[in-house]
Amino acid sequence: MSDENHSYLRTAEDGISRCWWGSDDPDYRRYHDEEWGRPTIDDFKLFEKISLEGFQSGLSWLTILRKREHFRKAFAGFDFNKVAMLDDDYVLYLLQNACIVRHRGKIEATINNAGRALEIVDEFGSLAAYIWQWEPDAPEPHIGKGEYNHPTPSITKSSQALSKDLKKRGWKFFGPTTAYAFMQAMGLVNDHMQGCACRQEVEALRLSFKKP
Repeated sequence: MSDENHSYLRTAEDGISRCWWGSDDPDYRRYHDEEWGRPTIDDFKLFEKISLEGFQSGLSWLTILRKREHFRKAFAGFDFNKVAMLDDDYVLYLLQNACIVRHRGKIEATINNAGRALEIVDEFGSLAAYIWQWEPDAPEPHIGKGEYNHPTPSITKSSQALSKDLKKRGWKFFGPTTAYAFMQAMGLVNDHMQGCACRQEVEALRLSFKKP
């Protein structure tokens, strides 16, 4: 393991080495150990993550993670069949809900994106079938201006392409950086650091995963 990679690992009091971001806070630790990077074909989970990544814009993921159950209640478990039917009165109701992020643009984008998800299901059979076609064949470098010294990218060719295609399909609040964070979380790439206790487990799950 390189010194650079080692600097992005943390060993907590339980003696387990984890990616630097998933070691200290208990909520982050559970998310890191049990969810992040594990592949899924569940359409509603994929839609939930796309939606929550949009809500995160300008905020920390920890803020969103701690509000996630409230988001799930507010958006019908992210069943996009139901979310697509939400009306302006419900938007106004959500704007009074202090348990979620009260941002009209993000709320309306989630409802809009639910309608676009239904269109993708009509075309591809499932949201998962569409999403998993964007899995890169190999690790990709960061794309961007200036120096970039982090061991994992924040924008890649694939995340740019996914973001561009969804934008063309009418999706909102899903830029290339958001797209790559989504790809990391949903297992389209394995960005657990070398030396992280979860990396091999996640890679095994990815290898045995059957794409839709």
